[in-house]
Amino acid sequence: MKIIRRYLVAGLLIWVPLGVTFLVLRVLVRFMDRSLVLLPGPYRPENLIGFNIPGLGVILTLALLLGTGLLVTNLFGRKLIGGWESLLARIPLIRSIYSGAKQVAETMLAEGGQSFNKVLLIPYPRKGVWSLAFQTGTDVGEVQSKTSQEVICAFVPTTPNPTSGFIVMVPRADVIELEMSVDAALRMIISLGVVVPPWSGPITPAALAPDTSRA
Repeated sequence: MKIIRRYLVAGLLIWVPLGVTFLVLRVLVRFMDRSLVLLPGPYRPENLIGFNIPGLGVILTLALLLGTGLLVTNLFGRKLIGGWESLLARIPLIRSIYSGAKQVAETMLAEGGQSFNKVLLIPYPRKGVWSLAFQTGTDVGEVQSKTSQEVICAFVPTTPNPTSGFIVMVPRADVIELEMSVDAALRMIISLGVVVPPWSGPITPAALAPDTSRA
């Protein structure tokens, strides 16, 4: 039974990652293939060649993004986008949604931004219990003015679904910055802590480390 179990586990370790990767890629490709509806009916692949080719939507999506980027980075494109945003700003409900989504996108995609580029260890949900978090910003406006300590904004993801979580304001003095990458932290969260990033440093808890300051 031990030999059979060993072989079964070895097989699962090969096929489970492959299966998950295939499912994720299939969902992404199907989502991007929906961009084909932007093409006129007679020019869609299923009408031109008689059948649908998976993945063509990925090419169309990339071409659309590149074309939009080229358009908005010149003077004419900036004026066009400015007029479009001015029009949206006059519509009560839409302006709130659009402006919020734009601010989030600019913050997360801006070069040199501070959002989701640092992995933190914070005392959450109480002191003495530590949780992985991602730094989302250091400028917290009114929140900072109403607290007695310098605080930063952090996102604490849930597991195994890291797309949901909690926004917490943590005193900077209580935050420990980790050296692990964001990808490594996400893998640890999704795996429920089973997949731990390799660490070559000392593993002795800081509180139990010998005090050499008096030597």
